[in-house]
Amino acid sequence: MTTSPRVTVFGSLHYDIAVMGPARPRKGETVAGTSWHPKSGGKGGNQAVSSARTGIATSMIGAVADDDFGRFLIANLDRKNVDHTFVRRDASQSTGMSVAIFDAEGDYGAVIVSGSNLTLGDGDVAAAQVLLNRTTLLVLQNEIPDAANVAAARAVKQAGGRVLINAAPARPLSTDLQQLVDIIVVNAIEAEMLAGVPVAETLDGALKAAKALADVFPEVVVTAGGAGVAFANRQGDEILIEAVKVDVKSTHGAGDEFIGVLSAEISSGTAMNAALRKANREAAMLVSTAETDRV
Repeated sequence: MTTSPRVTVFGSLHYDIAVMGPARPRKGETVAGTSWHPKSGGKGGNQAVSSARTGIATSMIGAVADDDFGRFLIANLDRKNVDHTFVRRDASQSTGMSVAIFDAEGDYGAVIVSGSNLTLGDGDVAAAQVLLNRTTLLVLQNEIPDAANVAAARAVKQAGGRVLINAAPARPLSTDLQQLVDIIVVNAIEAEMLAGVPVAETLDGALKAAKALADVFPEVVVTAGGAGVAFANRQGDEILIEAVKVDVKSTHGAGDEFIGVLSAEISSGTAMNAALRKANREAAMLVSTAETDRV
């Protein structure tokens, strides 16, 4: 395996429609929005772009349809210097998409339609084997099938690379996948599901969850929203980092920015404490930027 740092993201690509309004609608309610705009999304795509922005070599493995949405997403990866050689065009499905509705405080709710993302599997792993053989860190999420994640993780581990999973959205992980993960990153909700214990969105609560999950995963990162981030590993090391205080404009994409930067730093050999602090700062900078001002 090459020693040159390379992050490979195996995951979702979504064409996002962002709708701005004074509030998110309640059940049965219609709210008059103020504007909308398209943007590139999917946890996989977002994390790949964030990783590439640091300057590290970053590749994306995914699937889109041969449609306008898919072409939009490919063009974005191109502009952001993400290698998309192994993003497959699938004529049998529509490109994954989502609609996110933002309120005046910058919080949002979203609905995703996975489309072509659910077709990812063994064939994509086999096609990208040459890439996976030289991957320093593989980044996974829960927006594609668990079996696809297992296949990609197994290929990278066999080649000597490491595996990081952002276990979001929250769902149980198969035993096969758990055994292949080196680093897991979750928020309080996801940590609560995986640890089976209530998790308060505080630094103490995040650390408690991280220590519990370290019985299963070698290294654990638990993000606690505006409180900060906690880390624990099987060796008993602990890290607590308070959130950077900023004027929040939009929380959309904060987790993906954190993951992308963290992955790039880990792949480059940065110590975990420093990697977490940089990822924490970059995520804070993102949430302090209005949705409409992001490039």
